[in-house]
Amino acid sequence: MHLPPLLLARLRRRVAFGLGALLVAALVWLAWSHYTAPLPPPAEAGELVVATLVSPGLFMRETTDGDQPLESGADHDLAAEFAKSLGLPARFIVAADAFELVELVATGRAHMAMSLPIGNGELTFSQPVRGSEPWLVGRDDALEPGEPAALAARPIEVVAGSPLADTLRGLGIDPPPQVIEVPEIDEMGLLARVAAGRTPLAAVHDIHLDLANNFYPQLKPLLRLPGRIELGWGFARHGGKPLVAQADEFIARARQDGLMARIDDRYFGHIKRVDNAGISRFLDDMRTRLPAFRRYFQAAQELTGLDWRLIAALAYQESHWDPLATSPTNVRGIMMLTEETADHLGVKNRLDAAESIHAGARYLAELIDQLPGKAKPPDRLWLGLAAYNLGMGHLRGAQAIARGMKRDPDSWYDMKQVLPQLARPEIAARLKSGPARGGEAVILADNVHTYYDILSRFEPPYATPFPRPLMQR
Repeated sequence: MHLPPLLLARLRRRVAFGLGALLVAALVWLAWSHYTAPLPPPAEAGELVVATLVSPGLFMRETTDGDQPLESGADHDLAAEFAKSLGLPARFIVAADAFELVELVATGRAHMAMSLPIGNGELTFSQPVRGSEPWLVGRDDALEPGEPAALAARPIEVVAGSPLADTLRGLGIDPPPQVIEVPEIDEMGLLARVAAGRTPLAAVHDIHLDLANNFYPQLKPLLRLPGRIELGWGFARHGGKPLVAQADEFIARARQDGLMARIDDRYFGHIKRVDNAGISRFLDDMRTRLPAFRRYFQAAQELTGLDWRLIAALAYQESHWDPLATSPTNVRGIMMLTEETADHLGVKNRLDAAESIHAGARYLAELIDQLPGKAKPPDRLWLGLAAYNLGMGHLRGAQAIARGMKRDPDSWYDMKQVLPQLARPEIAARLKSGPARGGEAVILADNVHTYYDILSRFEPPYATPFPRPLMQR
């Protein structure tokens, strides 16, 4: 059947109109299906929803045997304390990059975002939480540290959305450097690319450079870039002002009462203790020495519930993974056990690596369990390591001294200030167990922390049926 041309044209227009209407309806449905209503204020929501980026030292999320992942980091702990001050729990949602981080708050899907450079026009900000200095970083052989003019036309990578891109473009170099904004990566990822030789130069903040030096000792700070970046908490421009006022009050109080300093020390107080040569040697020993003892460390985890990487870190601090190590005072073996401790633990041969590792791990677990007071992870772990070095008697004496100094005996941050004073005659005279080299205990704990961080980055966890909540860092 052949339709008249005029009727056929009308039918075509109606079909086109109908298809257009269907397309519009489909687009509306698609937009609505992805629409999320803005969150009510925290008090009404019953929680403080915090947007963040995964960043070593600042926010870390680890899978555990339980239902909930283990979250930690300096930003995490401070935001959790802020939520606690509001009488609310904190819930953290992870953004893919800085653009999504801002979007989550601007669209009302999060109440606040952590550690954003202050000045983004889409949000309103708290007072600064921390400051950061920008650095240009390369490998040892990238180029000699010098003037910005040496960067002319050179490719330099930055995290997509980072204000460091504008910093580099504003150097006034002719020709300007080739600024490459890399998406879906954090600054630690950029530094890993530099260390692996995949890119010659990157611009990052000093906090990440300090952390990365523990993993990549070949990194070299080449040029301090101009300016200082202040990082704060970001809130929605509309309706966020009451929360900003509460945040400002909390941040000022946390800075004044030492909460911020204690949190920062928890995650960053150890990072410059081991020098680059020591880090390089440790990384080499991980490749050459660790494989022979890994199964013994993992068996010790099964025995005690302590993370095998922590036990390995302690063994390295004690003996550099030398099963035949012996000190002038006859402390022996890979875990450097005294004769008294070995007898207490039933050790027959301190030079047997498996026996020494199992005994040392049991001894550390015992000390942690015996700790007086109400110390919580991770402070309880570092105090236990101090007792491993000093003995429980000296640690308890130091805690008594701390109380007299109005210090918190259950806080590792406070005890780090007290322990070195045990060698002073006027302090030692007040100890039943006599003088002690408490500074060495602080060094041991900080070094173990550093080695444990490195092992945790490069060695996978070992699943056991007896997880122990002492590793929360």
